Amino acid sequence: MKATIHKWSRSQAGHSILLVMIISTATFLVLGGLLKWSVGNTTANVRNNQYFKTVAAAEAATEKVISHLTTDYFEDEAISSNLDRYRALVPTAEESARWGKYVFSDGEGNNNRTYVEHLPPDEFRVLDSQYRGLHGYASAFRVISNARELGTVFPMTAALRQDVEVAMIPLFQFAIFYNLDLEINPGPPMVVTGPVHCNKTIYMRPGDELRFKSDVTAVGSLVMNRHPDDPTSPGSGRVIFEAEHDAGVPSLNLPIGTNNTPVGVRQIVEIPPPSESPDSPMGRQRYYNKADLVLLVQNTGVMAFSGATRTNIHTNEIKSFFTNVTFFDQREGRTVKASQIDVKALGRWNETNKSLKPLLNSNDVRIVYIADQRSQSSSTMPGVRLINGHTILPRGLTIATPNPLYVWGHYNISTNGSTSPLPTTNTMRTWPASLVGDSITVLSTSWTDTMASSGISSRTANPTTVNAAFLAGIVQTTNTGGGSYSGGVENFPRFLENWSGKVFTYNGSMVVMYDSKQAIRKWPGTGTVYNPPNRAWAFDQNFRDINKLPPGTPVARTLIRGKWYTMKPGTTQVVSGTVN
Repeated sequence: MKATIHKWSRSQAGHSILLVMIISTATFLVLGGLLKWSVGNTTANVRNNQYFKTVAAAEAATEKVISHLTTDYFEDEAISSNLDRYRALVPTAEESARWGKYVFSDGEGNNNRTYVEHLPPDEFRVLDSQYRGLHGYASAFRVISNARELGTVFPMTAALRQDVEVAMIPLFQFAIFYNLDLEINPGPPMVVTGPVHCNKTIYMRPGDELRFKSDVTAVGSLVMNRHPDDPTSPGSGRVIFEAEHDAGVPSLNLPIGTNNTPVGVRQIVEIPPPSESPDSPMGRQRYYNKADLVLLVQNTGVMAFSGATRTNIHTNEIKSFFTNVTFFDQREGRTVKASQIDVKALGRWNETNKSLKPLLNSNDVRIVYIADQRSQSSSTMPGVRLINGHTILPRGLTIATPNPLYVWGHYNISTNGSTSPLPTTNTMRTWPASLVGDSITVLSTSWTDTMASSGISSRTANPTTVNAAFLAGIVQTTNTGGGSYSGGVENFPRFLENWSGKVFTYNGSMVVMYDSKQAIRKWPGTGTVYNPPNRAWAFDQNFRDINKLPPGTPVARTLIRGKWYTMKPGTTQVVSGTVN
């Protein structure tokens, strides 16, 4: 028995040694595989890291070009004439030591160059990106860079392409555009039918339903509450967005050669200083320089000339459509010493005058700039008032002033002299029109100057229609003196009558670019100065057509980024790659 047991143990030991050898061999094989995999994986990681770094370098090269292109665009330089300068732009070791480790080329075999091409046509078209649905005058450019890192294990080149579009967007393409904080808190239901943009923050807390039919964008935030400085109790209504509503979007700025602060932008309605060139970025944006007819009202009389040609016009001609009047503004608590333009009489003068008409490219007056510079007392203020504007001039009309602007009665309701101002969003029979001023006040067809200082019961409005873009200032919400509300978009057009139960029909675009400088009393609330109308308001769909925009429409500039592509190096065509 003992011998048998001994024999079995030796056999078991042999099997154990064999098993250990098998396991060891397998282990070495696995370890070898793991080591090979690890080395291969490390190599792949190194290669991938190098590739992504090289792609980033190529992207930096395209960004350098786009940065210069954007700066030139906003400073109103001709981009197409600077393409050769852009092509010579690449990241350099002087900018950062890391760029000394790369060679940049344009995909066509040229080192220290970037591929930059203009992609025609330049045209007025529907825009993409966050501005989709808007029309703008757009130009497209393609930028491509190839980058290769020096002194690396892998001789690798990466190529990247970016397409960008520079666009000019007419501000009157927006139903509402604010360069200040935008507040909209109507009591009754309200529908906004066109795009809305704000270069700051939008505050919304309506009393009833507030509905946006088109896109709403803000550089700041979309706040579902009233402004923190607004002492008014918040409403309980709903805000309904039927399209996109985005915060944190790029700002839309005028190409005025400086920042777009309210103070800077206001200069477009001011008289230019003598030292400023009309061809400077700011000079090109001033209504004074755009105007076919400039009227400067002074204590000694009226100076009249063409803003475009600087041709003087005899004062006797101006008398046919220009007078001086006074009336009381209860919101401001002052008498307005106003310069009054009879729009119907201006149209007759436009048809017959021989001093200005032959000098104008359009053969018609389209933009009138008027500034009342007369001396004022503490109880008076300057102003401009338009009357008899039922039918305006045949190629459209813009009236611009640095003063408070008043429009009395129906304005631009028909191109054929019809006297039926039906409240409608159909503007097929209107001309392109805009009203630009320090503030804009609508006086109904029943307004009388003699009752202007009487109680609100003596100032009852009649239904009135105005079809024109509005560009003006406001008195912003403030926390001083116990706080006060700006009045919001719903009270942007000012009123001085009891409009209760009466309809104010408006088709146009409401643009707020700056603070009011002359009509500076805070929003008075309702019940004393005025009661609000029933608002039949709509965005004028005509403004989507470049040929139907008001004369002298301000245009904001923006850069729209398209998709970017990683490309096959050494080519300027997308063959394969990643779309981002």
